Amino acid sequence: MADFGGWDMPIEYVGVLGEHAAVRNAVGIFDVSHMGKLDVRGPAAAQWLNSLLANDLDRIDNGQAQYSMLCNDHGGVIDDLIVYRWADDHVFIIPNASNADAVYEVLCASRPADMQVQNLHEDLGIIAIQGPASTAVLAVLDLPTEHAYMSMVQASFAGFSVTVCRTGYTGEHGYEIVAPTGALVALWDQLVAAAEEVAGMPAGLGARDTLRTEMGYPLHGQDISPEISPVTAGIAWAVGWEKPAFHGRQALLAERAAGPVRRLRAITALDRGIPRPHMHVHVSAIDGPVVGEVTSGTYSPTLKQGIGLALLDAAIQPGETVVVDVRGRPSKFLVTKAPLVQPSTK
Repeated sequence: MADFGGWDMPIEYVGVLGEHAAVRNAVGIFDVSHMGKLDVRGPAAAQWLNSLLANDLDRIDNGQAQYSMLCNDHGGVIDDLIVYRWADDHVFIIPNASNADAVYEVLCASRPADMQVQNLHEDLGIIAIQGPASTAVLAVLDLPTEHAYMSMVQASFAGFSVTVCRTGYTGEHGYEIVAPTGALVALWDQLVAAAEEVAGMPAGLGARDTLRTEMGYPLHGQDISPEISPVTAGIAWAVGWEKPAFHGRQALLAERAAGPVRRLRAITALDRGIPRPHMHVHVSAIDGPVVGEVTSGTYSPTLKQGIGLALLDAAIQPGETVVVDVRGRPSKFLVTKAPLVQPSTK
């Protein structure tokens, strides 16, 4: 267990390697109840949020989910989040744990008088079921599984109303169940029991990190932050550029037009080096100029090599090699594109 975003969280149960393999080959059950939960209701709630968030909510229909960001005036990312559009007047948002209060405060400061924003952080929990056997696990609990990727449906479990979302952070086919806290223990126990019947197991934040790094999914506070914009991070596809207004729009338009100074790139080891956050990246030797910094780095259990994400000078392109200073030892890496492992989300 360890502190994560102010919450006591499981890093591992039986070991990161085993849990990672379970998600890729069978199923893993994650307690991610530390994630934020914000409920927004009011006339034209979706339209109002669309004037604040970076992505364009008009790209999705009611009953669908969307990856988006809340940016600051400089274009940096206050938080990246998933937006669940239930109706034109009802939107549910899941921000990161450490940023949930900041997102809530921004929304409250901007809301019209007829808009209600509720912080349900401690009223609801979230359990993620990720992996190729995830559908079989939910079927044991008689929960719905047929809805499309990035959509959600309401269901019932043990007399509680729950939301079954076709979303996740592992790159595998999976679900996230948002449930009242009163349902969580029974839901967790039944999901874990069903998972163990198909060679699955509980999984902690350690495996969650190795899984998402293989996909190139950014982690707020490392790969994106109030100082790192969507353009720099290579997630400009999640920006509604044609919208007339959203937080940080002018700064992002200017950065896109000028071109970013740095770009977030995936890197894979060409030797036995394992990158870690904040390690310096050089062109050819560790006593030469610094051309970037590792933002996320780990050992890939799937690829059996060191992998990571790094903010590099924009001139460095995929296909080139760089050298990472791994605790004083030079380690050669190939600059490439994410995902590093083929995703199976759909």
